Amino acid sequence: MARLLLPVVGIALAIVLWSAGVAVLEARTPIAAAFAPLATAQAFVEMVKGPDIWVHVAVSLKRVGIGLLCAIVVGVPLGILVALSRGFAQASTPLFQLLRMVSPLSWMPLAVMALGVGDAPVYFLLAFAATWPLMLNTVAGVGQLDPNWMLLARSLSATRAEMVWRVVLPGITAHILTGVRLAIGIIWIVLVPAEMLGVSAGLGYFILDTRDRLAYSELTAAIILIGLLGYALDYLARAAHARWLHAKPATQGG
Repeated sequence: MARLLLPVVGIALAIVLWSAGVAVLEARTPIAAAFAPLATAQAFVEMVKGPDIWVHVAVSLKRVGIGLLCAIVVGVPLGILVALSRGFAQASTPLFQLLRMVSPLSWMPLAVMALGVGDAPVYFLLAFAATWPLMLNTVAGVGQLDPNWMLLARSLSATRAEMVWRVVLPGITAHILTGVRLAIGIIWIVLVPAEMLGVSAGLGYFILDTRDRLAYSELTAAIILIGLLGYALDYLARAAHARWLHAKPATQGG
């Protein structure tokens, strides 16, 4: 019972604080009334009942999927290479740490100059942001592999590619899934500002559109929807990770 009650209490308290904050602002800024919980709830219902918002959601989710796929294709092999090659790790780690600490949004002007407006710079920014948690979790996963597995593979004359496909990747799947979850969280945060780069659809574009139309209640409703969708994506990533951990012993036993 407490597991259900406490989240409800937390959300209710947040709504009370939200209402109080709007009431304080409304005294000197009457337009703040448009951001109130009741006005937002009404706008939210109207927004989700219409088809337009779901077009933007579909476009954004497509960008998230492509950005995440690109990050996996780049980050996981890089992580394996860093973990298995001492020379490559020594040569590349300072550069990777430097790049990792640069905000992905800092690349926005360069991305537009190099790739033009449209989806391409958005994909680049999302993939750039998501590569690092995937790479670091892959490195951590390889570092925690049982060395005896590698010795056994070498004793059976396994090639480097066979060791990666048959030993390393199956052994670090849980770490990769953790990296995917972290990457999704970062991508979702970067997505909205990235979609303000001259695109004509997506949740970031929708936020700008509501601002330009002075539809402030709808703007706040869109922010709530972004939070709900992000929560759902994180839940799916956590469920995939938990499912893998639960199925792993059964797989090994079989």
